[in-house]
Amino acid sequence: MRDFKKFEVWQLSHQLTLTIYKSTKTFPKEELFGLTSQIRRSFASIGYNISEGSGRNSDKEFANFINIALGSSNEAENQLILAKDLDYLTEIDYNNLLEELTILKKKLVSLWNRLNGN
Repeated sequence: MRDFKKFEVWQLSHQLTLTIYKSTKTFPKEELFGLTSQIRRSFASIGYNISEGSGRNSDKEFANFINIALGSSNEAENQLILAKDLDYLTEIDYNNLLEELTILKKKLVSLWNRLNGN
């Protein structure tokens, strides 16, 4: 069994999730059950899928969960754009979050490729 906490992609996703929780504290109260909740869930989902996949029996199964994590990262990126366009995030905060998310996405693709023997 793999220890998900040792994977750099999980560590990055966990730190990014903590950051998004802090960043969304200033979102409007009327967004608590809307964008605030949704963006937090999509970022958290990345780490959830990495951890769940790491407990699977085969690289193929693990790769499937990494693929799902990539889908969640695309959802998270879309929500970052929306938050920026609604002026809930500053341009600087948006760019920093996007940069971290892009690094994570590249590392997820790299892990997916390794798990699939590419």
